[in-house]
Amino acid sequence: MSHASMLKARRQHQKTKKLLDVAAKQAKRLAKQALAGPAVKKEKVKKVKLTKEELGRQDAKKSSAGAGKKGAS
Repeated sequence: MSHASMLKARRQHQKTKKLLDVAAKQAKRLAKQALAGPAVKKEKVKKVKLTKEELGRQDAKKSSAGAGKKGAS
């Protein structure tokens, strides 16, 4: 067997080995997903604009918290 054909055989062997490894990993991953059951998608939380009343409450909380800190120092 010539040197060139040995190298060619080695490259071919490496190529097929890599393809088999990738296929095995993918099969393992798919099996794991199948065991986990159907994927549940998380619903996106929509930001809701606050009403004037709620905004007023937040402002009141912020101002009272700020006043409490000033008195402590």
